[in-house]
Amino acid sequence: MNAAPESAHSGGQPVARALLSASDKTGIVAFARGLQAAGVEILSTGGTARALREGGVAVRDVSDYTGFPEIMEGRVKTLHPRIHGGLLARRGEDAEVMDEHGIAGIDLLAVNLYPFARTVARNGCTVAEAVENIDIGGPAMVRAAAKNYRYVTVVVEPADYDDVLGMIRDHGGVADDKRFELAAKAFRHTAAYDRAVSAWFARQRGAAPPARDPLPQAWGDWPQTAALRYGENPHQSAALYSGGGGLSGARQLQGKPLSFNNYLDADAAVEAVCEFGDQPACVIVKHANPCGAACADDIGAAYRRAWQTDPLSAFGGIVAVNRPLDAGTARAIIEQQFVEVIVAPGAAPGALDELAAKPALRLLVHEEMPGGARLDVRSIGGGVLVQQADARRVEADALETVTRRKPEPAEINDLLFAWRVVKHVRSNAIVLAASGRTSGIGAGQMSRVDSVRLAIDKAARAGHALTGAALASDAFFPFEDSVVLAHEAGIGAVIQPGGSVNDRKVIAAADERGMAMVFTGVRHFRH
Repeated sequence: MNAAPESAHSGGQPVARALLSASDKTGIVAFARGLQAAGVEILSTGGTARALREGGVAVRDVSDYTGFPEIMEGRVKTLHPRIHGGLLARRGEDAEVMDEHGIAGIDLLAVNLYPFARTVARNGCTVAEAVENIDIGGPAMVRAAAKNYRYVTVVVEPADYDDVLGMIRDHGGVADDKRFELAAKAFRHTAAYDRAVSAWFARQRGAAPPARDPLPQAWGDWPQTAALRYGENPHQSAALYSGGGGLSGARQLQGKPLSFNNYLDADAAVEAVCEFGDQPACVIVKHANPCGAACADDIGAAYRRAWQTDPLSAFGGIVAVNRPLDAGTARAIIEQQFVEVIVAPGAAPGALDELAAKPALRLLVHEEMPGGARLDVRSIGGGVLVQQADARRVEADALETVTRRKPEPAEINDLLFAWRVVKHVRSNAIVLAASGRTSGIGAGQMSRVDSVRLAIDKAARAGHALTGAALASDAFFPFEDSVVLAHEAGIGAVIQPGGSVNDRKVIAAADERGMAMVFTGVRHFRH
């Protein structure tokens, strides 16, 4: 059941007293000035208090407020009942206890923690330096304030200062839903901090150094859930970090541990087969590209048709189906080809019996096949790129016929089938299809016409006639050459985004050859 803040009234929770203690002092002085202008009493500690005073902010030292000095070179300063009582007090029911012990409420806490991860990442960092940068009082205060979000606003990131200050200035307090949101962020902050400390301690056990560089025990908010044998190549370290969703949450029912490449290919296969949720379907992936895809009345027939696309490339591939795996399909797969991984939303007992003959084969069961939008994260030197995943679907009513000849209903079905597959093929991508099955796939070529040639060549080598087949292109055709090649191979209909400066010439080439062409207005680059 989802928990939610009790209300989000316009006034919010008033702020009379704030405690500021920031290792990252970005924006802290301006934030404190704004709070002071709103009549908020400022408590602070150590270096933060000095920075605020230098910035002209009136500050009350925590030691003066608690009546107890900072001791042990600052190790103990906020661990005091007047601090934690002020953060944890329920304003109504704890009022009597607060009065009895002279505890005043602390309505806002702005804290970010000692830079532990940055410290231990520095060359030459000693154990003593690392240990001294383990924050104790900060996490304790953050957790206390977050637990008591009904009455306390907790801020752990400078990026939130302006929003909080704006609410206090404009409405006299911080809205309930905002305090709830900030509490959730605070717990993520302390959890990531604890994982970083835990990972550092794990590395100090004195074990023999690994053959490859060790990887962190957590990546952002995600813990390491599996140490992989190696990455794409044996000399590369690799690990799986999981938030519990997607393919990382699948159950492995048999087989060797999954490799880095297994995970990549299995994820690509699952994402592709989920395009056909309304029909039994199978997609076979090799090196992150579909090498065969098909729909049929049952997944056994879908598998056989997908394998027939390119039997050579299917060897050693990943097979994904979008219906529970039955015994007959399991038997057909292992009799037909060598397969690394099978992914399905379920598996019948008979299927498990069949696959038991191949104990090394990995079987992943994913009860909830993924669908919808997710984030696509790629690394670059010194950073990451993040985008929304390509979840756009195009249906028949969105197609724009741009040639004189309109595609027949059967051609439209093949065009849409090819369009669903081409979205999952690396650019430049070309997919040929007929009767709900891929006939040839051209992937990853530097020129689009070469992808067309490759797809046609693969279809010919597998013995697939292309007369009347459909062709899908993930991006527009820059020149007429691809259309000419397609026609020469017997292809009768083309689906593409459109948008080239040469669209008129490409359409004219299709018209001259009696082909049908539709535009989607949607591009599906996949790098």
